[in-house]
Amino acid sequence: MTQSLTIRMAYPDDRAALERLATLDARPLPSEPLLVAEVDGELWAAVSLPDGGAVADPFQPSGALVGLLHARRLQLAAPSRKARLARVGAALRFA
Repeated sequence: MTQSLTIRMAYPDDRAALERLATLDARPLPSEPLLVAEVDGELWAAVSLPDGGAVADPFQPSGALVGLLHARRLQLAAPSRKARLARVGAALRFA
C-alpha cells in the first residue's frame, strides 16, 4: 500500500488537528507559522518556522517526518540564490 506524503504550510483550518498533535505529543503547540507533514490527508507532524519547535504523533512513524520538516525549514530560511548574488554584486561595486 502506498501512502501520500505532503509537506506544506499549515492552514487556519488545521488548528484542531495541530492541537490534537500537541496533546498526543504532550507538548505545547509550537509558534506559528508552522510547516506540516500530512500523510494520506492526516497531519502527523508540525515544525515551527521561527524556532524549530516540533510536535508529532507518537502513535505513527513520524520521527523521520520531523527530520524532513526541519530540512525543509532550513531550505526556506536560506536566502535565495538570486538574493545572494545581488548581495555579492553590491559588495563588489562598493569595494
